[in-house]
Amino acid sequence: METEPVQTEEKSDSVTVTQESQQPSDPGGENNKNKSNSEENHTNSDSIKPSEQDPVETVEFKIVYNKQKYDVTFPTNETVAKLKAHVQTLTGVPSAMQKIMFKGLAKDESTLKDLKVTKGAKIMVVGSTLNDVLSVTKPSPQELQETTKATAAAKEPLSQQKEHKRVLDKHGKPDDVPVGIKNVKEPLPHMPLSGMYNKSGGKVRLTFKLEVDQIWLGTKERTEKIPMNSIKAVVSEAIKDHEEYHILGLQLGPTEASRYWIYWVPAQYVDAIKDTVLGKWQYF
Repeated sequence: METEPVQTEEKSDSVTVTQESQQPSDPGGENNKNKSNSEENHTNSDSIKPSEQDPVETVEFKIVYNKQKYDVTFPTNETVAKLKAHVQTLTGVPSAMQKIMFKGLAKDESTLKDLKVTKGAKIMVVGSTLNDVLSVTKPSPQELQETTKATAAAKEPLSQQKEHKRVLDKHGKPDDVPVGIKNVKEPLPHMPLSGMYNKSGGKVRLTFKLEVDQIWLGTKERTEKIPMNSIKAVVSEAIKDHEEYHILGLQLGPTEASRYWIYWVPAQYVDAIKDTVLGKWQYF
């Protein structure tokens, strides 16, 4: 009989131990809450980790201006307009007065990647500094008088003006002139433009030497090497009844009287000639 209290006490202890060992783990309890917070912190930590940006792709090439060469490294995703701003710091030529030549005239909105500029490529820059512009010789009174006459005659189509009509009627259309295409714009051909003639009827060949910023004006007698930045204007107009060809004038001096006229220029190349020689200058 004396053992019953002892058994009761052991039972009580056993029950107590069992209750402690079988305490339910509450799904919303502290352990899970801490675990959730830990996972959340880990997730947040990953989300705010700065992403690794791809390195900017650049290309090394040479800028050529007035026979001087500049080594340039530039991002391939930058535009020609941005490149012009950089070129201005190198050459002193304002960006608005530049022409960037790479396989033809490069447009401002094109990127170097669009142009497929590769390592070691040469990009030509054509343009004049402000000092060059300000140093242009003022026209003489005689030149001003001739300009006034030319302006008065300009109201009539070029091919119908007496001086040009006489040339066209006398020499006619050359047999060896390239085929002309109206309402089409094409880049300059890789070969010289030939088959045309000048005011005296002499055959003319135009060669564009972009690497030295020159136009070579070739005739039977000689070849004139004309710096592009010395040409003040380029004018053209379709020939009546032959709109696939133009009369084109290169203004070599400060007035219209200094224009060198070329007849039967294929119409598809006229805009490319203007852009190559003048770039944005034609809009000033």
